[in-house]
Amino acid sequence: MSAKKKKAAVIGAGLAGCEAAWQLSRAGIAVDLYEMKPEKHSPAHKADTFAELVCSNSLKAERLNSAAGLLKAEMETFSSICVESAKQTRVPAGGALAVDRNAFSEKITEAVTNAPGVRVIHKEVTELPADADVVILAVGPLASDGIAPVIRALAGDGLSFYDAAAPIVTAESVDMSEAFTQSRYDRGGEADYINCPMNKAQYEAFYEAIISAESAPLHSFDKRKDVYEGCMPIEVLASRGKDTMRYGPLKPVGLVDPKTGHRPWANLQLRKENNAGTLYNLVGFQTNLKFGEQKRVFSMFPALKNAEFVRYGVMHRNTFIDSPRLLRADFSLRKDPHIYFAGQITGVEGYMESAASGILAGLNAARALNGQEPVVLPPTTMMGALSRYISDESVTHFQPMGANFGVLPPNPQKIRDKAERYMALATRAMADLTAYKESVNL
Repeated sequence: MSAKKKKAAVIGAGLAGCEAAWQLSRAGIAVDLYEMKPEKHSPAHKADTFAELVCSNSLKAERLNSAAGLLKAEMETFSSICVESAKQTRVPAGGALAVDRNAFSEKITEAVTNAPGVRVIHKEVTELPADADVVILAVGPLASDGIAPVIRALAGDGLSFYDAAAPIVTAESVDMSEAFTQSRYDRGGEADYINCPMNKAQYEAFYEAIISAESAPLHSFDKRKDVYEGCMPIEVLASRGKDTMRYGPLKPVGLVDPKTGHRPWANLQLRKENNAGTLYNLVGFQTNLKFGEQKRVFSMFPALKNAEFVRYGVMHRNTFIDSPRLLRADFSLRKDPHIYFAGQITGVEGYMESAASGILAGLNAARALNGQEPVVLPPTTMMGALSRYISDESVTHFQPMGANFGVLPPNPQKIRDKAERYMALATRAMADLTAYKESVNL
């Protein structure tokens, strides 16, 4: 009697789910792809096709010495269906890869639906399919009410329904001549926090700027008061009085500015975002300001005048799990390796980042079923760095992250020109990816 053929289930046909199903199909694994459309739509989705682009039709820069361009170049080496479809449906957009969103979605829908071994099942999933050997949950940032209890049971307390995140900057872009390292009252390691002080005049100018800054419009499904419980936007706090920020995130107590020998009038603390110390978040600066406004206003801190923001603050509906506690770098669940997560629910942020996580989840699920070791890409690659970021147990205060050069280990050789520095990182990434794939026969 022949052995039973292995089968995978992928829940959700967004970009991540489609990439996962595509990888499983290429590996010869039978796939049940569950998609609740057209039976049911999320509040943000309108079309009945797969991989619907809800917001922008741009997949960001295409040049290799950009984080977005490097990510797509890496994905292309894995025969990404999203990158291939994007190139076939592109529209003029300068240096960006932008697409005709309807044609893009239709192209992916046709390819995945007709992929060998893929069976599409149009229904809302309310429990994990019992007949699947592995399950990939790629349910997106607007998980349905039906699947939410399943995710909650798997994630426990490590499940967020609202993304209230502070901006993140690269460590190398902080002007340390205007900052100092110190913990309040000298408690803990000095390097744990970077302090960005302001004098009275600087603070008052900052206050006037933030109370007049423009906020981003909210979707109807974002307009929930409980988004702000215990996590008030900094601009809302500022609107309650000139000194409210100085008693909140900008409190200077327990600190002494070594340049003046006195306590600052106001002080912003930056906290390490990753173990390598290449990224820092602005502590307590959850915000709903427009991205351009965040850059303008937050750069008023002297230490941040040249800051490179790799992630802006957001406050919106976004279901995601505490991946560093829950997932391995191959996107499998630590407590149950037969269950994988993919897409924005893992804490990767962006269209192509979601698709890239789907590639790795699908590839690793297929390898697990075929008795092969998981693929964990080098940390010098963008895909590898993102997968390690979402699985790094040293990360506290986990925030979703998109592709950026700050997540890569710095190049040993110091290169002052940014474009040249980024090209060196991208060239290293592609070389390391090629060498790794050859070493594991990918």
